[in-house]
Amino acid sequence: MATPSGARGTARQAPTGPQPATAKAPLILSGANVVMPTGTVKDGSVIIDGTRIARTAPENAHLIDVTDHWLVPGFVDIHNHGGGGASFTSGTPDDVVTGIHTHRLHGTTTLVASTVTGDMDFLVQRAGLLSELAEQGDIAGIHFEGPFISPCRKGAHSEELLRDPDPAEVRKLIDAARGKAKMVTLATELPGGIDSVRLLAEHGVIAAIGHTDATYEQTVEAIEAGATVATHLFNAMPTLGHRSPGPIAALLEDDRITVELINDGTHLHPASLQLAFHHAGASRVAFITDAMDAAGFGDGRYMLGPLEVEVSEGVARLVEGGSIAGSTLTQDRAFKRAVTIDRLPVEDTVTALSANPAKLLGMYDTIGSLEAGKYADLVILDTDFNLKGVMRRGEWVVDPQLG
Repeated sequence: MATPSGARGTARQAPTGPQPATAKAPLILSGANVVMPTGTVKDGSVIIDGTRIARTAPENAHLIDVTDHWLVPGFVDIHNHGGGGASFTSGTPDDVVTGIHTHRLHGTTTLVASTVTGDMDFLVQRAGLLSELAEQGDIAGIHFEGPFISPCRKGAHSEELLRDPDPAEVRKLIDAARGKAKMVTLATELPGGIDSVRLLAEHGVIAAIGHTDATYEQTVEAIEAGATVATHLFNAMPTLGHRSPGPIAALLEDDRITVELINDGTHLHPASLQLAFHHAGASRVAFITDAMDAAGFGDGRYMLGPLEVEVSEGVARLVEGGSIAGSTLTQDRAFKRAVTIDRLPVEDTVTALSANPAKLLGMYDTIGSLEAGKYADLVILDTDFNLKGVMRRGEWVVDPQLG
């Protein structure tokens, strides 16, 4: 578990602030710019009845005026290592819940817990713990980032604990997750990589290409074998070259690949984000945080797996070597940056933050848009795209105190 410098004890309790309050009567959120799959509805309404979005309003519905605000679906983060001073890789169940709550306060209503490279026995144990939280509905599943990655592109992973992606060991992690493994990041060029991709595809687990030193041709082979996600595109992989295009070109050009992007202003130059977003198209981008413990918590020293991280001015780097070590990003900040700095359309930003990751997880029938019948997971933003309210399954996580 990561703790701030000078606080080597237990993680901080869940952040203070507006506490969840069950909507006792059906609600009508009225007058907003409501972002729907078909476009933005001006002066629109969303009806909440219990845990779901309703098509028609019951007679006892309470009206809340959200004029001049934006209503968007709750954010879905498929790559997240922790927050609020707590680690998904090494924290206790209470620590994990603290991290989950921290990100909910910032609009992430659905989250996949990511681990980092560790000893196989330890990762098996973590899979068991996290699968219990997934069974309770606290997280949407588990993402294993490492140990099956390239030592050439290890980033903030312990080189001593890296290993080739032996399909038997990949299967061991899947089994330990008891059906809750959602994604495994692999350097697919390593021995066993292609067979492991096929294994994951057969078991309905996303094979993600990342922390890789693969060539263009090796990446194409992995995609043909069933890989469908690029783990934080551009980061921890060879750069795009005109004679040796490497994995980036292969991942961008194939319609079967969804590319993860970390939109924090540190991991990507704005031009790189624009290149990826506009080449892949809005339907193939998933904004992620890749957050570590300091997200929503503050600067200081933390542990990311067995490695020490220094967070200064919101940027996390390994103490030894200086590699970027995840982010302190929250998805509300990613949203605001996308529309105000990157000048992306609000509708495309919603697609990348909510719809696309929900579809990847096979959950779009219940989350990822504000359509009737889906869970009442939503975020209220003001005209400057600052977060004002968060609802998850019909309960306020952040009460907007409007109307």
